[in-house]
Amino acid sequence: MERTWQLQEAKARFSEVVERALGGEPQAVTRRGRPAVVVLDWATYTRLRGKEASLLEALRPSEPLTDEEAETLFNRSPVEYREVGL
Repeated sequence: MERTWQLQEAKARFSEVVERALGGEPQAVTRRGRPAVVVLDWATYTRLRGKEASLLEALRPSEPLTDEEAETLFNRSPVEYREVGL
């Protein structure tokens, strides 16, 4: 049977949410009183998705990042080099 959690409670009891999902019970999470997400075990997710997904595919965003988002994520501040005495 599906259990519904408020987001704050799901965050506080995340281990329990995951354990219930691993036990085959989908866990619904609401945000601001509206359904937001469902936590499923991996086997159920892949069965519903229709194909096995690699970890890379699961973590890849559904849409490419904009140039601004990519620059924000991957921009490195310049590092000043220091003299090292040998």
